[in-house]
Formats: sequence, C-alpha cells, structure tokens
Amino acid sequence: MAEKPQSSVAAEVAAETGFLAAVQRMSATRWNYFVGQTSDFLVSFVLLGAAVAVDREHPLRALVAMLVGLFVFSFIEYAFHRWLFHGPVALFERGHTLHHQRPLGYDSLPFFFSPIVILLLAALLATAMPLGAALYLAGAIALGYALYGYAHFIVHRYRFHNAAWRAWVRIHNIHHAHPDKNFGVTTPLWDFVLGTWYVSKSKVRAR
Repeated sequence: MAEKPQSSVAAEVAAETGFLAAVQRMSATRWNYFVGQTSDFLVSFVLLGAAVAVDREHPLRALVAMLVGLFVFSFIEYAFHRWLFHGPVALFERGHTLHHQRPLGYDSLPFFFSPIVILLLAALLATAMPLGAALYLAGAIALGYALYGYAHFIVHRYRFHNAAWRAWVRIHNIHHAHPDKNFGVTTPLWDFVLGTWYVSKSKVRAR
C-alpha cells in the first residue's frame, strides 16, 4: 500500500474539524504518548493485583492464564498492526502512516483507548470463566500491550550495542521500508505463521 507524503497527511489532519479530528491531533502529542504508556502499565498492574487478591489458591491456573494471555497478546499485536493500523479505518491508518513517516514522533492511540478496551475485555472474560482466571488473562494481555508500547518506543530511540538487540532493530526497520512485512514488534512468530516475514531477494535466489 503506497503511503501519502507526510505533508499531505499532516495537512489533512490539521485542516479537519470535529471530535475525531481533535482526538487524532491529540494522539500525536508527547503528553498523550506518555500518559498512554503510564496508564497501560497501571491497568495491567491493577488487573493482576486484583487477580492475586481474588484467586490466591490456584497458582497453576494463574500461571497458565498469564502464559495464555501473553501468547494471545502476541497475535493481537500482529492483527492490530496488520489489519487495523495498515487497514481501511482512517483514524488508525493515518496516525500510523504519520508514525512511518516520522518514527521519532509521538503518534499513538488516544491514551484512553486501550484501558477502555482492556477493561471491557476483562468484563467479557469474567462472564465466561472464573473471575480470578479472567483477571489474570486480561492482566497478562494488558501487560503484553504495555511492554509492546515500551519496546516500540525504544526500538526507534536507543542505540544498542548487543548484536541480538541490533538484529531486533533491523527487523523492525525492515517493516518501515516494506510496510507489508514484519508486523510483529515483540515477536516474529505470527509473521512466520502467516507469511509476512521478510525474506531478502538474495536468500530467495539461494534456495
């Protein structure tokens, strides 16, 4: 999918009026970025703390729910990035286009979006399973999202010396050069599974 010039997208956002336009402009601010990251961690800690308070007697269930939650989040991360941020919904797609064009900017989701989604998810899960398990599962998903947000922040801003970390940065930079590849930020798992892992032409020829 071809990206619009940065000036074109930014001008469109600046010129629009109404609630959604105001939210989109707010979403590009530094304070929204850091309030969002802080609230994401707080929501995850509150849910996990509530889970411990509600369900102290089933440590194995807690561990399984946490692991399942982190695994589920890995797919949510991939799905949102591929089909929402690179999808047809302008509120998400244009903000993410700006991020691709200015990766050191603060373009992100509105700070209130993810807490609302996570709390609604926790309430929904609580109708289908024991409350403690629901809180652990939702808390792990929330923690995965918070860690993803932090990982995405540092991947663009920190200069790593460790070879493994530098390889991680290169993998994400490939996505910025090839927006239809390497959607996973915290793990390449779903890129491998769903065929969006980037393979260089030299490697293809070598097969």
